[in-house]
Amino acid sequence: MKNILTFLVLTLSISYGNTQRSIINFNNNWQFIQEDNPSFSKVNIDDSKWQTLNVPHDWSFEKGVRKGGDQGQGGGYHDGGIGWYRKQFNVNKKSLSKTTYINFDGVYMNSEVWVNGNQLGKRPYGYISFRYNISKYLKKGENTIAIRVDNSLEPSARWYHPCGIYAPVKLIEVNPVHFKPNTIFITTPSIEAEVAMVNIAAEVNGSFKELAYQVKIFSPEGNLLNSKSEKITTSKNSIKLAVSNPQLWSPENPTLYKAVTKILDGKKVIDEVEITFGFKTVEWKTETGFWLNGDNVKLKGICEHWEGGPVGGAWTKPMLRWKLQLLKDMGINAIRPSHNPTPPMFYDICDEIGLLVMDEIFDGWHKKAPEDYGKQAFDEWWQRDVEEWITRDRNHPSIFVWSLGNETHSDVAPEMVKFGKSLDPTRLFTSGAGNPEDMDIQGVNGGSETKSFIEGKTFDKSFISTEAPHTWQTRGYYRTHTWWRDNELPGTYELPNLTEKEIFFYEGLNPKDWKNRKQRFNSSYDNATVRVSARKYWEVMRDTPWHSGHFRWTGFDYYGEAGLVHGGLPFNLFMGGALDVAGFEKDLYHFYKSQWTKEPMIHMLPHWTHPRMEKGTVIPVWVYSNADEVELFLNGKTLGKDKPGTVWNEMQCEWMVPYEEGKLEAIAYIDGKEVKRTSFTTSKQPTKLKTTLQKLKAEDGFAASYILTSESVDENNNFYPYGENKVYYNIQGDLEKVSIENGNPIDPTSRTKSDFRSLFFGKSRLFLEEKVNAVKTIIFTGSILGDKSLYVSDEITISVGQISILHNANTSDLEIKYTIDGSDPETNGISYKGAFKVSNGTTVKAIVKQNGITLFTMEERFGKDEGLFWGNEHAADMWIGRGVNISAEDGILEGGAKSDNDAHRYKGSGFVRFDGKEGAITWYQENDGEPGDYSIRFRYMHNNEGQLHPMKLYVNDEYISTLEFNATGGWEKEWKFVPTIVVLQSGANNIKLETTGESGPYIDELFVD
Repeated sequence: MKNILTFLVLTLSISYGNTQRSIINFNNNWQFIQEDNPSFSKVNIDDSKWQTLNVPHDWSFEKGVRKGGDQGQGGGYHDGGIGWYRKQFNVNKKSLSKTTYINFDGVYMNSEVWVNGNQLGKRPYGYISFRYNISKYLKKGENTIAIRVDNSLEPSARWYHPCGIYAPVKLIEVNPVHFKPNTIFITTPSIEAEVAMVNIAAEVNGSFKELAYQVKIFSPEGNLLNSKSEKITTSKNSIKLAVSNPQLWSPENPTLYKAVTKILDGKKVIDEVEITFGFKTVEWKTETGFWLNGDNVKLKGICEHWEGGPVGGAWTKPMLRWKLQLLKDMGINAIRPSHNPTPPMFYDICDEIGLLVMDEIFDGWHKKAPEDYGKQAFDEWWQRDVEEWITRDRNHPSIFVWSLGNETHSDVAPEMVKFGKSLDPTRLFTSGAGNPEDMDIQGVNGGSETKSFIEGKTFDKSFISTEAPHTWQTRGYYRTHTWWRDNELPGTYELPNLTEKEIFFYEGLNPKDWKNRKQRFNSSYDNATVRVSARKYWEVMRDTPWHSGHFRWTGFDYYGEAGLVHGGLPFNLFMGGALDVAGFEKDLYHFYKSQWTKEPMIHMLPHWTHPRMEKGTVIPVWVYSNADEVELFLNGKTLGKDKPGTVWNEMQCEWMVPYEEGKLEAIAYIDGKEVKRTSFTTSKQPTKLKTTLQKLKAEDGFAASYILTSESVDENNNFYPYGENKVYYNIQGDLEKVSIENGNPIDPTSRTKSDFRSLFFGKSRLFLEEKVNAVKTIIFTGSILGDKSLYVSDEITISVGQISILHNANTSDLEIKYTIDGSDPETNGISYKGAFKVSNGTTVKAIVKQNGITLFTMEERFGKDEGLFWGNEHAADMWIGRGVNISAEDGILEGGAKSDNDAHRYKGSGFVRFDGKEGAITWYQENDGEPGDYSIRFRYMHNNEGQLHPMKLYVNDEYISTLEFNATGGWEKEWKFVPTIVVLQSGANNIKLETTGESGPYIDELFVD
């Protein structure tokens, strides 16, 4: 079977300077309050005490992590709630004769809009654009718009979601006769080397008598290539034009042309739209996969939540370009926005930098999270949302396939495919493991990771691995023994340990304090996974002809799904990315770069600072490179050369190196000549901060952004990889803080409100944005530096610096005072002259002043129990062989179910009790494989002799059975288990226990064995 599709798609880009079509940036000077009152929709209210802000805005991200946060573990323990936005704007008399639209690129969720007190409508879906024609409600002079955003029903997603107007807003003013929104659709009936035929269809709104429709096409260099005008005789019009010798759009050469479409009254322009577009051909072949422009291409893709990164959901275009360019530089050629459409600027950037997009509309077509769109609005709204999605996005050359859902199954699928093709017949449809029988392309998520799948599957249609591989890495953390998320599963490829015995014994948390076996950091050796390593799956995808390619999970780490892989609080984010949420590159990033890019590169791991490691311990040293060969040196002595291979476990150059302090250096060669080198030198305790600044230039109405990176280094400027000290920031001038992010999954410090963040494995970042008419800014940094545990040294340094931005400022003299006895340095401080020593358990306090004004007050505690946990080879033995266990207190509690810790021998942070009342507990468990039978058991306790406390068991809202709980012999510490067998579907599953009128026992945990 062979699916062949040839087409041309384009990007809609409207000229801002055209007087016939005025597009006004509506992002600035909104008033916001997180309260709810019907009067907020009225014209005349006192909103003087509301917060003034610019959108994009995400109030959930600003509020931060909270134990018991509305979004639960899936949302990284962030909150929801209800918020209102208001804005005043002026309209002149001339504009009242125009047609005016208010256009929102994204509001999460259940938005309602009023203009001058008139309600315009409601839009439930949080990940879709929408607009209202507000012309009849406008008046000369001051006008008021109000938006209510309702996230009171939570959790409404299975991962972190933004709250508020998280995407750009525009006011669009046109003549009454204009191009109807989302109706310009450009395709091509043929693309040949010599000529391509371009069809530009558009729908005209209003009276079109005596008017003409004109299209001009310009080359990438701006030269006019062809033009044509036709009289408008119907509201729907199309013009065909030929383009000679078309240059094709591809990830390697994202060539964009431009079309200018006009409605003319004689020579007078009534409406005008500029469109950038690109030519490409796409073919799908069952036997050989994906073909682009006649070439058989492997899709080297990543999945990416809109919220993955340091801003929550409130991306500006400069920040979004930074994110996507980082992913592009890793070598990807494709991206799957998972599992929802993104604002249009995302696709604009993908068009420009060259990223193929699998555009996806829904996570599910039914309830997957307790209060998600599938439950709240899907049945009523899916057609309107699909229509908006496809008609809005179909003109982007980057989009090569439509995905209708993710890990979902429903009889609605055939109808959705048919409806989608009525809106865009030029592309094929797929889904992430949902209704494959109804899709043009077979999409499979985690189930495609196994050996049994790859070696045993046959298809009668083209195949994409829509979500694989699933691997985990904590930046800067290493273990030599393999870690499986759910213990080793059947049918997987081998992933042997790197050493006979584990050699690294540090953790973010003491294993005795873990809630479950998931609460460890994940190794950066590419040996922490669900089923397969990144290296093996690249080999499989590369060498299997019918495998079109993969979308790894994920590009960036993201907030939420903290319980799924990492066991819940204190973990609040997901570490499946090739980059962490601060945008720091993990070792995995460089593996892909070594396989997917051509510019000579080299990257070595692990670092070479191991103060607690016994000299002579053999460490696996890996080097990722795309060179011919690599030579490794230790303290100037060669350890030999190795060549990167094509087999998965030979893709890294590898040496087993006995540890000794000094300089470890790797040199890459091509044709015998050196092309790249990298090195590590063993670091002493940190004494300084190394700061670097990156500017992201302003664009498309968004101000410039800045990224200030802080790293811990020793007196010789060697990077200290265990840096954990707080870095304080004071910003003076015309920049404002967006967030401070370090990538630490267990750091609860506010990213937006605090003036400090701790280094995480030696690194942290401050993200900033220019204010209007920015002129100058000075940023002061400060840190009390030293080894947190005092193992390397008991010497402490106070490091303070300043960075001038937008201008050159004179270095200021700063006054630093400190104490080591816990007292206030303002009154008892010693003037800082240089490094000083402390003893175990010391809290150092310091104050930094400029001209008598306090810049920041700092505090840092040092001692043997501070910072990272340092154990031994047996520190985590208690968790060996344990299955997946999910604490009851982390589930969704209803009715009389409440969390408590007044008992003994419970696991995690507590348990759930009912106290004679009725209620329910709902757990969520992700199954990345095929549907199947799973053994589960509930850990419980009670001492009511003769009572069974029957509870109904539901899986995915379907009644399974009623379980009985015999007395265990106590209410304090006598825990037992009730086991059963259930069927878990692919993807998200909800497991619910509900009382039946006889209350319930203490419930401690759900085990999936």
